[in-house]
Amino acid sequence: MQEDHWHELRKYTHARIATGRAGNAMTTSEVLKLRIAHAMARDAVQSEVQTEYFNEKLFELGFNVQQVNSQALDRNDYIRHPHKGRLLHAQSKEQLQALQIEQTDLCIIFADGLSADAVNIHAIPFLELLLKDLSFWNIAPVILVKQGRVGISDPIGEVLNARISMILLGERPGLSAPTSLGAYITYQPKSGNTDEKRNCVSNIQPAGLSYEQAVAKISYLLHEMRSQQISGVKLKDNQKNNYRL
Repeated sequence: MQEDHWHELRKYTHARIATGRAGNAMTTSEVLKLRIAHAMARDAVQSEVQTEYFNEKLFELGFNVQQVNSQALDRNDYIRHPHKGRLLHAQSKEQLQALQIEQTDLCIIFADGLSADAVNIHAIPFLELLLKDLSFWNIAPVILVKQGRVGISDPIGEVLNARISMILLGERPGLSAPTSLGAYITYQPKSGNTDEKRNCVSNIQPAGLSYEQAVAKISYLLHEMRSQQISGVKLKDNQKNNYRL
């Protein structure tokens, strides 16, 4: 029997390599694993943010929490019309305007994205670590967005008069990562911004980028954005060691 040199590599990745075969087909066990992974990915897309849990945890961290909606009416509308998830509902905009927030350093936004389970599992443990580096930052009320995509951080940050917006949301689930959290950070958020204005730190999860690694990277980016007053493609990543703000 010929030695399978790929098998040793399986310990380093969740990718489907060296899965074996039965003739020209996958083995029965691998077919079943693939079906389970596909089902988990589909479930992740339909998952919902646990708002009561977030309200409780964020209150304990000392935050005023505001729940808002995008212009997507429901999950089907969100999936079929992606642009609606980037737009803030008119009533939600009025709700945030009524807060009359003076200029802040940062607004933090949680959104369901394409995997609310990722936010439910990872967002609070990650944020608790990150806040240790933000003790001298003026942070706006935390926003929970229903049916939100990355771009909705622009109108929210604009209304809250924030220098920087950071949205945490569930990334598109893959067949080996249904609960991967992404962070998208923008200096001077405003309606009409395009994606080259943002910096992304993705795959935040124990099996990917650890909370500690993500905090170090995001702390560095936030520090550089505030000092250089730029973000996105203009901001060069010259990080050599961990920043502590």
